[in-house]
Amino acid sequence: MLGRAANGVYWMTRYLERAENTGRLIDVGFHLALTRGSRERQDEEWRSVLITTGHEQGYLAAHPDISGAQVFNYLLRERENPGSVLSMLESARTNARVVRTSLTNEVWQAINETWMILRDMLSRPVREGNLGEVLSTIRQRASLVRGAMEGSMLRNEVFNFARIGTFIERADNTARILDVKYYVLLPSVAWVGSSLDNVQWDTLLRSVAGNRAFSWLNAGTMDPREIARFLILDGRFPRSLVFCFDKIRSNMAGLAKQYGGETQAHQQLRDAGSRLHDCTIEQIFESGLHEFLRDFIRRTHNIGEAISSDYRFIG
Repeated sequence: MLGRAANGVYWMTRYLERAENTGRLIDVGFHLALTRGSRERQDEEWRSVLITTGHEQGYLAAHPDISGAQVFNYLLRERENPGSVLSMLESARTNARVVRTSLTNEVWQAINETWMILRDMLSRPVREGNLGEVLSTIRQRASLVRGAMEGSMLRNEVFNFARIGTFIERADNTARILDVKYYVLLPSVAWVGSSLDNVQWDTLLRSVAGNRAFSWLNAGTMDPREIARFLILDGRFPRSLVFCFDKIRSNMAGLAKQYGGETQAHQQLRDAGSRLHDCTIEQIFESGLHEFLRDFIRRTHNIGEAISSDYRFIG
């Protein structure tokens, strides 16, 4: 497979996953802000969303203050923001057009329709009254594209690159959300165990679509350590770090078979995966959750860079 095509498929799915994750984080910010009494605390929740998505500096360069509607419009539809949902969906569609002949009609139609529907919905400023509808559409359309891929694509290198892009992006997102929860969302350690803390943990789980699964496994108990275990080490949950790395490893094995050998990226993935599988949540907390997550994010980034180099991606 040509490097340009591999790059297109890989980044098509990364942008789609990132757009959905941004929508989920906006949903979290909106619901957390509703639990805050003062305007100042509401604005801090929106600041945490900007920090998690990596857009705080870009936003503050364009806007003098932080307010809910301004933040979610910046993240959803700001043309000057390359990380807005609208910009990312356009990038996903552009990459899909580059690799159009490698995709099934179902996948192309799902991506193209997603772009057109969200383009129309985001053609005017979003208000609190229709924010829920916009965010729900983003999630539904992302699910539709994934369903089209799962149901119609050959399990070849195109499918493998697409899945690798999805799960690298998803793993990075889960790690960043969990990291920010511990170091940004709580006003102070004095809030740990409070009713506000429990509301925030529940909303965090909702941001990764894990609230119901966690409740089933833990009888509704909101324990921060168990939530961290669930999001990092539970291989049954499709947004946990372990689950994502297992899927990346499976699809990387497929590439090794198709191309007749492993690359440097395979070794980096093996090393990072072993570190993830061999640790317990007690060891993670003992060494420092923040340090563990930052190391995980760094390793995931390096694996993505190695894949790009090994398979000669051309943008």
